[in-house]
Amino acid sequence: MGKRRIWLDERKKDYYYKKAKEENLRSRAVFKLIQLNKKFHVIKKGNSVLDLGCAPGGWLKAIKDIVGEKGIVLGVDLQPIAPIPQVKFVLGDITDENTLNEIKVYNSSFDVITSDCSPNVSGNWEVDHARQIYLAEKSLEICHQLLAEGGNFIVKVFQGELFEDFIDKMKKMFEKVIISKPDASRKRSSEIYVVGRHYDSKYT
Repeated sequence: MGKRRIWLDERKKDYYYKKAKEENLRSRAVFKLIQLNKKFHVIKKGNSVLDLGCAPGGWLKAIKDIVGEKGIVLGVDLQPIAPIPQVKFVLGDITDENTLNEIKVYNSSFDVITSDCSPNVSGNWEVDHARQIYLAEKSLEICHQLLAEGGNFIVKVFQGELFEDFIDKMKKMFEKVIISKPDASRKRSSEIYVVGRHYDSKYT
């Protein structure tokens, strides 16, 4: 209980947490996406974007704002989300083939795929790291099937012993792979974001 109390106190003092509350945003994670996109220009106006692990929908709203009226935005998560105008949503598990088939009903190819997936944290670091890398790899597999040639990918990864192997897999798929920790990520967090630029199916 003591650790949770400390975490809640830290969150209340957190700049991005307070800013998200002030702006009535769904989560502070929105700022991570905004900062990544401002720096690397991954998502552009008119793009079609698939957001994996999208609950509670903060990234979806930010993505829709970027792509505009003509852009297509689809979110996927195990948890339901409050509706967002002009944004489609699939309730499902990204590791399930049936979910992939449901995504294809809406769109068979995306300019950008984003993945902010996180496992249910157990408190055992090795287990949590392995579970998160598994979700990142599943997201990468979805890129194989649904990311357009030349498309971009943003994925959250927990740093650890499996991290470098995951980066090597990304380098086999993208012309450029960039590792970045946005300012909105908490300093003590092990999360880091990897940006894949210009998907090339010949690399796989």
